[in-house]
Amino acid sequence: MTPINLSLTLIFGYMLGSVATAVWTGKIFHGIDVREHGSGNAGATNVIRVLGWKTGVPVLLLDVAKGWIASMLPVFAGFAEAESAQLINFQILAGIAAIIGHIFPLFAGFRGGKGVATIFGVLLAVHPLLTLSCLGVFLIVLVLSGYVSLSSMSAGAAFPLLLFLVFDTPSLFFRIFSIIAAIALIITHKKNIMRLIRGEETRLFGKKPEV
Repeated sequence: MTPINLSLTLIFGYMLGSVATAVWTGKIFHGIDVREHGSGNAGATNVIRVLGWKTGVPVLLLDVAKGWIASMLPVFAGFAEAESAQLINFQILAGIAAIIGHIFPLFAGFRGGKGVATIFGVLLAVHPLLTLSCLGVFLIVLVLSGYVSLSSMSAGAAFPLLLFLVFDTPSLFFRIFSIIAAIALIITHKKNIMRLIRGEETRLFGKKPEV
């Protein structure tokens, strides 16, 4: 891959990630900015809480698609040999650009979501089996607790553990990324952590928090 191709891939990834699905969907179909309601987060979970499942599920799928498409671009363009460490590295770089775009979207005043769905899309493109395993962790914690935030952090923590202990990759960069992604998910959920500690976090379903 030439520097020009790499630059174009990163720019495309960021621009794709900046497509503010939650914000635009709320404004176009409901006349509201979801960042001014609920948790104030421009993500699918908040859209589901504020606008319902019919609006939230498409937003979730689109946010996943942003990460997947960005990370598959190096594959479609044939920038490196299939399943090589070099190709995986290019996929991760493109995915990181999309994640940054989702969290700091150019098209929505740099106020986006936490990036969980987009990270999922990136990982689904790079390592499907590992990603589905993390999804299993997410669903188990969600069913047991009802908290999307706790489920997301648990799946994020499982990501590097499963990669190092169960799965494998030829890319050292992917291993480093797995650790960074897990830490980043905790950082972006710091407000949720405080609400969990205080017993004020809202469940996606089940009992509401006592206040």
